[in-house]
Amino acid sequence: MKDRAPQILTKAIDTLHRHKNEFFEKHGEKGMEAEKKAISLLSKLRNELQTDKPINPLVDKCIDTDIWNQYLEYQQSLLSESDGKPSWFHSPWLFVECYMYRRIHEAIIQCPPIDDFDVFRECKDKNFFESQESISILCTHLQQLTRSIEDLDENQLKSEFFKLLQISLWGNKCDLSLSGGKSSSQKTDVVSSLEDLKPFIVVNELEHLWTLLSRYRKTRAKASAVRMDIVLDNSGFELVTDLVLADFLLSSKLAAEIHFHGKTIPWFVSDTTLHDFSWVIEQVKHCGDKLMFQCGVGWENHVKMGRWAYHDHVFWTLPHAYCSMPQVAPDLYAELQKSCLILFKGDLNYRKLTGDRKWEFTTPFHQALEGFHPAPLCSIRTLKAEVQVGLQPGQAEQLTASEPNWLTTGKYGIFQFDSPL
Repeated sequence: MKDRAPQILTKAIDTLHRHKNEFFEKHGEKGMEAEKKAISLLSKLRNELQTDKPINPLVDKCIDTDIWNQYLEYQQSLLSESDGKPSWFHSPWLFVECYMYRRIHEAIIQCPPIDDFDVFRECKDKNFFESQESISILCTHLQQLTRSIEDLDENQLKSEFFKLLQISLWGNKCDLSLSGGKSSSQKTDVVSSLEDLKPFIVVNELEHLWTLLSRYRKTRAKASAVRMDIVLDNSGFELVTDLVLADFLLSSKLAAEIHFHGKTIPWFVSDTTLHDFSWVIEQVKHCGDKLMFQCGVGWENHVKMGRWAYHDHVFWTLPHAYCSMPQVAPDLYAELQKSCLILFKGDLNYRKLTGDRKWEFTTPFHQALEGFHPAPLCSIRTLKAEVQVGLQPGQAEQLTASEPNWLTTGKYGIFQFDSPL
């Protein structure tokens, strides 16, 4: 919070400043005034953060404002004995980090007519364009795979499934909130790097996924849809890896419909919103590469035909751990219960799945979920925060001895599975 968060706020302020001519052209004096006000609100936020001020209630009138303010009161109640107020450096990290992004949103929506401006969009777009070569390699791989999919035997299908899951895992390295908004594009051919990256997967429970999906294939009638859900993380290159995986799931008949879950507002710099989801598909379609074009057209078609559905829900941008979803967002929990398998992408989802607690490394994943069991689920994440469960005895100590920062560099990854049954 001391080092990275102010960098992110400074970048947001710079972005607004650089767009002031555009705001003037579009909205005249009102646009200029709105830009000044937004910069002033974000500068105030940055100052509050850097000087460890108490955390203020939200003042906007959004559907989640009361929920946030109630959560702040809850944090206050935890401190009642010390008579302190929750402040930036003396509160749970997950709460203040989420709160900062919600305050950025508050600052922008208080400044019409630029109240729909995404201060992170430029960063996200840049990540996509800088990763274009890797995206092209990935789309080429997918198109070649799709053409031969009917000829693959069971083992080959499993091998390709695992390969695309690993690509989706390493795509999670491209995280702009970790880099403070600096470029984190994908410059290498991730397809040919998979063998070299395998030793860095510290929990690998992919076999459970295959067992589950192949059982569905054998036991369910063709007409009965196998639904998979992907709770998305970053836009740009990572989103493309998720779309490639989702396309394969349909063409291999491992799933009949895919439901994507993204954010309602700009979040953690590079998290996927509906605009990002549609924009990435559109860019893949119009980039001038024939095989990328075919992917883009296919993906657009999946959306049109309802085989792919994008959902956003306010719960994903609340500070709550996922174990509180049945109480806070029972409609979302009921929706996830319809899934045959939910893939949770990325670090923030893992922190919320495990309540961002200081668990022992050997704590079973099922236990750390604290009752959050809507359907079989798998966390796919590269490690960027100091929470990890489900390790073998001695495994964490071994990793710490060879690499003290193994929990936070994004170098290591996991596939961690849990089933409610």
